[in-house]
Amino acid sequence: MWKSVIYKEWLKTRWFLIIYAAIGVLAVGRIFLKVQHDFTFNEATNFWYVILFQGYQYFGILKFLPALGGLIIAVSQFFPETVNKRIKLTFHLPIVENKVMIIMMLFGACCLLLTFGVVSLFFYGLSIIYFPHEIIHGALVTMTPWFLAGLAIYFLAALIILEPVWKFRFLYALVAVAFIPSVFFDDTITGGYSPANPVLFVLVIIMSTALLFSGYRFRKGEM
Repeated sequence: MWKSVIYKEWLKTRWFLIIYAAIGVLAVGRIFLKVQHDFTFNEATNFWYVILFQGYQYFGILKFLPALGGLIIAVSQFFPETVNKRIKLTFHLPIVENKVMIIMMLFGACCLLLTFGVVSLFFYGLSIIYFPHEIIHGALVTMTPWFLAGLAIYFLAALIILEPVWKFRFLYALVAVAFIPSVFFDDTITGGYSPANPVLFVLVIIMSTALLFSGYRFRKGEM
């Protein structure tokens, strides 16, 4: 039965996921077209100097891309379930209700992780052509909270969409708007998030459980 749940989630999200992955790949391609341009008109050592000592983040275009992905997948996956309370049909499947929610949530999170992995590998593969290890490592460390933010936004957006009580939706949205930018998108030097990344990872894991509370109220018919 769990295979049927996964297939249903795939039908809802497949085109959004494919289009988003394509946007990610194109964004990385655009980054390195500009890098190639800068290498052509400036010496490599000068460009590296600007990155290492002046804080230029050549990968800055990727900053909000994971956040966009988390929002897109959450809306495509959970908004259809709220139309005429369709998710209640899912809760009538011969599977423990919380298990259904966990399967749905894991599907969306795994899709995001897969897409983030593809984008990261493409970025890394092109980076090693132009940059030394120190620059690449700093870039990946800096981008890690951005990808974690994508997961956090996915979990919070799913929580808000599935929440049946409007006052809770409003409160969750306020918390998300105040919390996400200040924690995951704080301006810092390249690699500055290195000590915080493990803490942010644990925080995102904790946030993933929040959807179960909205799911519980939804299936109990609270309004």
